Amino acid sequence: MIERTTHALTASGLRVGYGGREIVSDVDLALRAGSVTAIIGPNGSGKSTLLRTLSRLLVPDAGSVAVGGRPLSGMRTRDIAKTMAFLPQAPIAPEGMTVRELVARGRHPHQSLLRQWSAHDAAEVDAAVQLTALWDLADRDVQTLSGGQRQRAWIALSLAQDTDILLLDEPTTYLDIAHSVEVLDLIDHLCVDLGRTVVMVIHDLNLAIRYADDLVVLHEGRIAAQGSPDQVITERLLEAVFGLTARVVPDPVSGRPLVVPVGRRRTHRAPDTPPKETGDTHV
Repeated sequence: MIERTTHALTASGLRVGYGGREIVSDVDLALRAGSVTAIIGPNGSGKSTLLRTLSRLLVPDAGSVAVGGRPLSGMRTRDIAKTMAFLPQAPIAPEGMTVRELVARGRHPHQSLLRQWSAHDAAEVDAAVQLTALWDLADRDVQTLSGGQRQRAWIALSLAQDTDILLLDEPTTYLDIAHSVEVLDLIDHLCVDLGRTVVMVIHDLNLAIRYADDLVVLHEGRIAAQGSPDQVITERLLEAVFGLTARVVPDPVSGRPLVVPVGRRRTHRAPDTPPKETGDTHV
């Protein structure tokens, strides 16, 4: 496992584009081991492109990415898959696949002609299923699970891959607030208690602020700000990057910043009014 005192993942001078259009420009990053980093920004700012480049699913036009100080460009794909796991946005499991079968796919990077499925692989799958609280659902069809359970199954696949680094592209997409918190609590546990390094793209600002140790704010393909939520989240930044007029107040639960949008309507609290008389009196 990469030591918490080191940078798990670094990027220098990244430029990435499609069809002659640059999507990510001059990005420099140093992501701390054992931390949760959230990449935030408006739609089209390059968040998913950056995450895919960090995983080497995309090759940059310029610049470099290194894991534990080792350049990705010099690593074999199988070795990268043993170091970091990438979970795309809203993945779909093959029809009829059970939770255990899905999670077992995380062991593929560890298989070869000379190394077939072993008791160690089975133990890693069992551990991932147990850790994500899916043991009682292990033989269920993935498609029959709730949104939160399904996302936990995909995270379990990533855990079975047995990597130090997890790259998650919008892990709360299509989830309601309760299931979003459930998934993010799991991610927090992986980081705080198990020492994993997590990098995730997430749209919900307040959830990003609550769960991330560090934020990377992208705007038009460039880093507008990076640092802790307390350092990064200001009313000026929200206006400049998101075009959002908001108030930043202390979160009554976490003490971290809480973004309260102002908007154009319903911005004034209605005066307190006494309850209406119903005509019924109960003694």
